[in-house]
Amino acid sequence: MAFRLKLVPEETNIDFFKAQVVTFGVSTLLAVASVVCVLVMGLNFGIDFQGGTTIRTESTEAVDVGAYRQAVSGVVEGDVIITEVFDPNFRADQHVAMIRIGAQGEAESVTPATIDAVEQALKGVDGSITFPSVESVGPKVSGELIQQAVLAVLAATAAIAVYVWLRFEWQFAIGAVVSLVHDVLITIGVFSLFQLRFDLSIIAALLTIVGYSINDTVVVFDRLRENLIKFKTTPLRELMNLSVNETLSRTVMTSGTTLIALVALLVFGGDVIRGFVFAMTFGIVIGTYSSVYVAKNVVLWLGVKRDWTKTKDEGPAGTQFATKAD
Repeated sequence: MAFRLKLVPEETNIDFFKAQVVTFGVSTLLAVASVVCVLVMGLNFGIDFQGGTTIRTESTEAVDVGAYRQAVSGVVEGDVIITEVFDPNFRADQHVAMIRIGAQGEAESVTPATIDAVEQALKGVDGSITFPSVESVGPKVSGELIQQAVLAVLAATAAIAVYVWLRFEWQFAIGAVVSLVHDVLITIGVFSLFQLRFDLSIIAALLTIVGYSINDTVVVFDRLRENLIKFKTTPLRELMNLSVNETLSRTVMTSGTTLIALVALLVFGGDVIRGFVFAMTFGIVIGTYSSVYVAKNVVLWLGVKRDWTKTKDEGPAGTQFATKAD
């Protein structure tokens, strides 16, 4: 007999809207608190957004990222990111690393004296190290990156809203957009509250969260549309609970397996990708929550027109669901 792992029973009857005022109220409060936190505390921008200097190093000895970081941290202040570069075209004795140093104080980039100090510190670790290139990112470029990052998130959200609108109804599109904005705002708020480094990798994580969250939301919306056609007189609240319960096993399995991989990366992935993985981990948790307790609440309160569910042989379909439960 085959063994089947069941994290959720095949049939569940959970009332997800029993405390809908409380859950939606908490979500609204957290979103507003996130905005306030960003306005008051700001974000701990990484080199991508605050400017700084990128140094490319080459050596005949293997790169020791830990030793490099310890040496550089002793001569500079602020954000330092060190990554080893791999390329199949490199020679066997060619070892390359990228060292990114955040702007020091009011300066737009690292001064030549600081670069010389960094070079001397690294030569103490590896005598064969050289600096083939040194590039600086000024505040103008950083400002443009911030604008482009904001536009990327807004464009992704708008495109998703249009897709959901065309596939379902405008009520579903509004619910999906509110859910996505909720996820992005709270994730950014956490980074502001704990002053975690915020760079381009976090923007990539936010875009991934937007895609993951809408995927879960669309799955439930699709089941809801099927149930609206199947049960034409059942109140909307009951149909929503039914739809969420029918897709609950899929939601738990998908989110659970993804979180297992992310937690492993969070623990063993190292400092370079930790910010990205943390954003993804938190985003998947909050995205799964919002798919049920934010997007569906918005659709429930707006109501769903059922004219589009009638067939040719049926009489007039219902006009608008009442938003209040019987």
